Amino acid sequence: MNWKVVLALMTCNVVLMSASYTMLIPFLPLYLKNDLGASPESLNIWTGAIFAISFAVCAVMAPIWGKMADSKGKKLMLIRSSSLIALTYFLGALVQTPFQLFLVRILQGFAAGLWPASLALTSAYTPANKVGISMGVMQSANICGGILGPLFGGVLAESFGIRTSFFISAGALCAITLVTIFFIKEPPKAQDQKGKAVVSYGELLKRNGIMILLIATGLTNMVILLLQPILTLYIGELRGTDENLILISGLVFSLSGFAGAIAAPIWGRKGQAIGFYRTMVTALIAAGILIAAQYIPNTLVPFAVLQFCVGLGFSGIFPSANAMIINLTSPLERGSAFGMLFSSQQIGGAIGPLIGGVIATYVNLASVFFVSGCTLVFIAILVMLKAPASLKINPQ
Repeated sequence: MNWKVVLALMTCNVVLMSASYTMLIPFLPLYLKNDLGASPESLNIWTGAIFAISFAVCAVMAPIWGKMADSKGKKLMLIRSSSLIALTYFLGALVQTPFQLFLVRILQGFAAGLWPASLALTSAYTPANKVGISMGVMQSANICGGILGPLFGGVLAESFGIRTSFFISAGALCAITLVTIFFIKEPPKAQDQKGKAVVSYGELLKRNGIMILLIATGLTNMVILLLQPILTLYIGELRGTDENLILISGLVFSLSGFAGAIAAPIWGRKGQAIGFYRTMVTALIAAGILIAAQYIPNTLVPFAVLQFCVGLGFSGIFPSANAMIINLTSPLERGSAFGMLFSSQQIGGAIGPLIGGVIATYVNLASVFFVSGCTLVFIAILVMLKAPASLKINPQ
């Protein structure tokens, strides 16, 4: 298959994947409160636990699915993940208690792996000199879905209830499964890769540069998921009312997505020109400063403006890390490498909501933004100090 055709198909899949996820996730606290009967005193704890459990399970399973993608086929892993996630969304629409939703999120963690499998399959077709733009486009697709999801999810939830959003998300994942089955081919192995054994995780971890990328992306995802569960609640505080809160918070969520969709391909192209290490460090510092600045506003409009600017910074972090992973590995290793990268992000994603839930219960919500911004700047400094020379080499 032509790499541009694969990229186009995978871009459509990723938009649906991301939109279906963000139609639901930002509104889980309200789903727990209004539909599942969570008490006010237990709401933040249930929110943190339900966010975290899926990431915790996925952190364990992602390396296993990644190695299977290398040995059994990347297309098979796409089909496995998309079909099982469709099932979890369908079940999410049927639950009646917070504990039942907790169990569904465990299954969702077991099913996860669609994003790393999509990256691994796309990278297998992408020429080396197009890695930056390809990863930028994939990240932009992920962000575009993140724009559409909260917008549609907010409108649907206000009009028909959040359960309807679960059913529609299940349908979107079924569409991804069908597109993968009928239109995407398993990438052929290169001649020099045929007959080679799949590399072990120990060997990958010893490779210069991979460990620092795992740590940096894991901590970055921790920051994202630290903020995500409390953002809707904080927007309600800034407005002073819960009226139309789902719709307004969906719009504010989407602002960073609009910015990211614009900026991600630019970051990718810039990384191809000056080096992905530089773009990653720059994006971390920019996003950190902007998130810390969200501590300052006490009204919604300036907070929303900063939310847009945060998206400009965040959109350069993950595509730069993905591109560096591609440059450090061969096609036969990419499923395993992306599985490890995804696992590190899920570990961060499991820790973040728990911290966010505790902070939301006992501490001023605004302080979370300042701490999160400082954490991103710390990650940038860590990368600058610990990244090996192999990551800092200027592109040829």
